[in-house]
Amino acid sequence: MLRSLGQRPVTGRDNDPRVAELRTAVSRLRRELAAHPAEFPDRGIAEDELAALAAMTSHGTPEIPRLRRSLLLIAGAIGSVSALSRGLTDVRNAVELFREPRC
Repeated sequence: MLRSLGQRPVTGRDNDPRVAELRTAVSRLRRELAAHPAEFPDRGIAEDELAALAAMTSHGTPEIPRLRRSLLLIAGAIGSVSALSRGLTDVRNAVELFREPRC
C-alpha cells in the first residue's frame, strides 16, 4: 500500500494502547455530544469528524496528519461549548500520543 509522505501507519490495533486510548476518548466525546441539548452551528462537523476518528481506530491504522486535521476541526466546532471541554481535552491528549518522536 502506498502512503503519502508524512503518513505513518500505526499497526497492531489490538496491541497499541494509543489506539485504545483514542478509541475510548472519541467514544466518550461522541456520547457527551449526543447528550448535549444545545444546537450550535458546527455540531454536524464535530459529529462527522468524531465518526471519522472512530472509524480510524476501528481499522487500526490512524494516520497522524489525518488525526491532527480531525482534532482541529472538532476543536473549532465545539471549542466554545464549555460542557464538552473535558471530553475535547481527552481526545486532544489521545491524539498527542501519536505525535512524531523528537530527535
